[in-house]
Amino acid sequence: MGEVSAGVPLVERDSQLAELVRYVQEAAQGAGRLILVSGEAGVGKSALLAAARREVTAARWSWSSCDGLFIPQPLGPLFDVAGQLGGALAERCAAGGEREDLFRALVRELGSAGVPDVVVVEDVHWADEATLDLLRFLGRRLRDAAAAVIVTYRDDEAGGDALRVALGDLAAQPSTRRIGLTPLSADAVRILAEGSGFAPDAVFRLTAGNPFYVTELLQAQTQGVPASARDVALARAARLDASARGALETAALLGAKVELPLLAALSDTAGLDGLLASGLLVADGMWLCFRHEIARLAVAEAVPAHRCLLTHRRALEALSTQGCDDQARLAYHAEGAGDAVAVLRHAPAAARHASRLGARPEAAAQFARALRFADRAEPAERADLNEKLADELVLLDRCPEAEAAARQALALRREIGDRLGEGEALARLSGITWSLSRSQEAAAWMRAALVVLEPLGPTVELAGAYAALAQQRLLCADYENTIVLARRARDLAAHFDATAELSLALSTEAAASAKLGREWSDLMHHALKIALAGRHHDQTARAFIALGNISENRLRFADAERFLAEGIAYCDEHDMTYHNISLHSSQMHVYERTGRWEEAVALAEQVLREAGPWPMDRHCALVRLGTIMARRGTAGFWPYLDEAAATSDAEGKPPYLIKSRLARAEAHWLAGDAAQARKAAESAIGPGTVCSATERGAVAVWLRRTGSQRSVPGVIAEPYQHMLDGDAEKAAAMWAELGCPYDAGLALLDSGEERLLHQAYRIFTDLGATATAQLPRRTLRSLGVRAVPTGPRAATREHPLGLTRRQHDVLGLIADGHTNARIAEQLFISAKTVDHHVSAILAKLQAPDRAAAGRIARSGVRATAM
Repeated sequence: MGEVSAGVPLVERDSQLAELVRYVQEAAQGAGRLILVSGEAGVGKSALLAAARREVTAARWSWSSCDGLFIPQPLGPLFDVAGQLGGALAERCAAGGEREDLFRALVRELGSAGVPDVVVVEDVHWADEATLDLLRFLGRRLRDAAAAVIVTYRDDEAGGDALRVALGDLAAQPSTRRIGLTPLSADAVRILAEGSGFAPDAVFRLTAGNPFYVTELLQAQTQGVPASARDVALARAARLDASARGALETAALLGAKVELPLLAALSDTAGLDGLLASGLLVADGMWLCFRHEIARLAVAEAVPAHRCLLTHRRALEALSTQGCDDQARLAYHAEGAGDAVAVLRHAPAAARHASRLGARPEAAAQFARALRFADRAEPAERADLNEKLADELVLLDRCPEAEAAARQALALRREIGDRLGEGEALARLSGITWSLSRSQEAAAWMRAALVVLEPLGPTVELAGAYAALAQQRLLCADYENTIVLARRARDLAAHFDATAELSLALSTEAAASAKLGREWSDLMHHALKIALAGRHHDQTARAFIALGNISENRLRFADAERFLAEGIAYCDEHDMTYHNISLHSSQMHVYERTGRWEEAVALAEQVLREAGPWPMDRHCALVRLGTIMARRGTAGFWPYLDEAAATSDAEGKPPYLIKSRLARAEAHWLAGDAAQARKAAESAIGPGTVCSATERGAVAVWLRRTGSQRSVPGVIAEPYQHMLDGDAEKAAAMWAELGCPYDAGLALLDSGEERLLHQAYRIFTDLGATATAQLPRRTLRSLGVRAVPTGPRAATREHPLGLTRRQHDVLGLIADGHTNARIAEQLFISAKTVDHHVSAILAKLQAPDRAAAGRIARSGVRATAM
């Protein structure tokens, strides 16, 4: 809280303090700021904030922190701040509003009191993902607010991928400023150690200049100084009398911040004065806070098990008596107390609250906490907890764990003879095993589910099973049966007003209809509307995926990118890793088709890093990487294509078979192996027959290109049909209009005409497709043309500042004064993608901010168009 680290000396911090005060004052004048203050544990971040608070008094300061408990309360800092700011924000928090409403309420509250607001969020390395989403939300909306949001975090323990991604997003916002704190120098430590009786060099050696360690060491007043912060903290605690030590241990078990009345109720009040005098904790109004978390953890870990149990039990009783409604906090103490009844009361409630807020890791952790104490619960309750845990784990892309929970739920439903629950459990297992690329097993589970559910008559569970089976048939390109099943699900879902099942059925029917060339738009947008209105996170993500895939398949790449970007933002905000894999896979395909290969490669590599071990999560990334590497003439692409082929062959899903087999056909063709290229293209005929006009077109063109005499039956999408008709120039023009330069180049290459071959060569060299560029050169030589190009055009040489083509485009728009949101609209990419580009540009230009980058661009760099 406000003066948490007042005891940590502000030595060698003048410049950082001046920066922080300046940023807060800029915010007070209406130029909102999000200020990231980083440094290792104990470096003095809180002390810097306390000093700034003393400097800037004409502002309303509110203080919050993220707790280091095992499972953090979702949006804990928001609720802390709401209690201090009051108003409509506090009312909405008390009423249990939805997270988006709470986010907007906080923005409206900032500056509403007639004075600037400064909101502090400390220890973000412990933040739940919902809090990280809140910070992203604020970062995008602070530019014109009379408010500053100061965020502190430890950069020596970054808190995982979610925090690193969030910090990257925040750093890219125009309103963001950064302040880094480093340890003290040997000279500074020498000044602090004067008169202490300690050798300054020894203090520096033991502490490495960490201000907290230095302060703790000097205040311990014992020559037997241990080398770790834990021992330093315990050495200070050991000097307390019994009552103060008891209060200290109780405070440490209660958490990072402790209500003074609660601590007084649980401790010997005689020990509180000694506790405050020790300097280990400081008071801030009705709260007590440890000066540093290191000290709290050191004390908590040293408390004997029997006293831990007793303290948690008494804390739980006291909080319950006071009417505490923080279910996560109550569940934490219930677990510490070993109170199974209380855990089963509070942990599921905390999990449901976290799930509603989109904090899925916390929801899953709370359900798992409940299950650890569920041995004596009724089987139906245990089944319900396992099912809810499985659902959360699937969305987190932790499918093996989800499968284990789902199997346990199925066994429990069977044990109690719950046929309806058994049928639903079987359908759930079908969906999970499908996600794990075990499609045959998934089909068997679904057959078993229908055997159980259909005799029970119309139910919501049967609607869900039909909708899930329709999804599976869709991915197998069985579009007519997909529509039949989806309509069955629609009718049942509408009858029971089951909006989640209805949305899924509508989006699935729309996707199948689009593949068959039928009307789909009204169905699809209705599905999205229902999902959003019902706050059905899973179904909303699926609707965005379907919209992106339909648009991509219909060659409407700008629409596809817009839908995919919206879907990715939605999944990021609601912690749905599972769906993000699908969205990123479609997005990288759009990047590849539209000539943005650097972005496609970067995204493919990211997916391969982040995806689980199950094969279908990796398939699209493998195909895109292998294909682009083959076109560039980069060695080592075959392992990617081989793995993709093995995966698609094992799964047997036509759309995936087409992608992997045509990628192999192209790779063989580029290598000059006509026989293998033709064989690979012909292997795609069967899958192409049952897929869409676009996919059939791709197969048909590669059959022609590799010299096959075979064809694929059915309607062919227009640009491909022009290529088959021999109208290369018309096909190329259409591909260019669609934004697909590589496809345009291939159409021109197929023409065999000198003028068009030169154009194809320029396209391929612009893209960096070195291997493909050799083909028009060979053809020109075979035609006897003397003026054969020998190298890339000047415009395609390396950018003088090392920027990629897309970074160059973004820099030009920055120079024109466009915001990130406007750049995203202009280039049809997500705002997050723009943020990443801006960060990369600033790093490459060594520019401190956007304004400086814009000046560099206007000084002449833009003239070197790529």
